[in-house]
Amino acid sequence: MPLTPAPNGIPGAVFRMARPSTVDLITAELRSAIFSGALPVGSPLGEVDIAAKLGVSRGPLREAAQRLVQEGALTALPGRGLRVSVIPVDGIADLYTERRAVECEAVRLIVKNRLPAAEQLESALAELRQASTRADALGIGDADIAFHQALVNAAQSPRLSRAMMTLALQTRIASFSADEGYAVPASVSPTYQALIDALSHHDAPGALAALDEQFDDAVARLTGRRDVETVETGAILAPPTLSRIDVADA
Repeated sequence: MPLTPAPNGIPGAVFRMARPSTVDLITAELRSAIFSGALPVGSPLGEVDIAAKLGVSRGPLREAAQRLVQEGALTALPGRGLRVSVIPVDGIADLYTERRAVECEAVRLIVKNRLPAAEQLESALAELRQASTRADALGIGDADIAFHQALVNAAQSPRLSRAMMTLALQTRIASFSADEGYAVPASVSPTYQALIDALSHHDAPGALAALDEQFDDAVARLTGRRDVETVETGAILAPPTLSRIDVADA
């Protein structure tokens, strides 16, 4: 299934698919709603309400919701329906273990096959640096995830790219799950440029070392083991609403 580039640079847009079915459209909308905070972590998935907001029947909504249960974005509670998943502090390290597996393999493929990556990653890094000049935690987080999605996409492996989309959503859920609210580093780590430079020189060990340092820093920050200056978004007030789905497009 081909990936559709995000037309507006918003990472949530990478969830769009070519020639989608109604279930595909609902799944994409729910993913984007969780990613943006429109469906907050821990909140119940009210079938009747959400089906009405999306303009769809409950059958395809249930099928879409089950896809997200399989991806870990929704959690089934016996006798109590579904809720948006919460990733607690003790799940952070394991999440980044999976991210290392996917992103490190992407690095190896890029270097082994001498795939072009630097130009796209430089553009993504410029977006991240620009976002970091504004006090917009979600915007910085979007740009950071877009950088990592670009890295994995450069490996030209559809399976790795799809896996990274799922991990991007889970990373956002983990950040939303923090007790102190959503927060991102206030400054851009030099590991981003180090990663790009290493890939440009086909230096797999150097690129992997930069990625490892970046992930170690992220885990330490998200688990409270390292205190760094952050841009914070507390409780997300008036989140974006769910968009009505035009089933004629399916």
